[in-house]
Amino acid sequence: MRPALHRARGVKIGTNVFIGDDVFIDNEYPECIEIGDNVQISIRAVIVAHTRGPGRVIIEKDAFVGPHCVIACSANRTLTIGAGAVIGPGCVITRNVAPRAYLALPAPRPTCMATVPLPLASSIDEFIAGLRPWAPSKEIGDKGSG
Repeated sequence: MRPALHRARGVKIGTNVFIGDDVFIDNEYPECIEIGDNVQISIRAVIVAHTRGPGRVIIEKDAFVGPHCVIACSANRTLTIGAGAVIGPGCVITRNVAPRAYLALPAPRPTCMATVPLPLASSIDEFIAGLRPWAPSKEIGDKGSG
């Protein structure tokens, strides 16, 4: 149903397209968005075809846009997500993505040890004062673990 509603707004959408919950597709210039066949767009992705004027966003066939991604195009430019490309969760895309490319953010890693848990701290200053350098152990998230 979501693809049909976006088509009615002017978004060019191919066949067999999935658009997840809370996906935002440009309200100001929906006609500047083109989504190819077999594309999947995950929950809470944002696709904007304008910053200081309209540009154009083309998501080619068989591409996947992960949850919480932002795709933003500048005025008078065309941003293309290539056929079969996979955009991992949380990525911010402002340049063309090659066909079949897989983009992913680096895995988070510990930077400090919180000796005062934030929910128990009386202030942010107390929390910050309790931060200590990270000492690797054998737990998940430590260097060298999978």
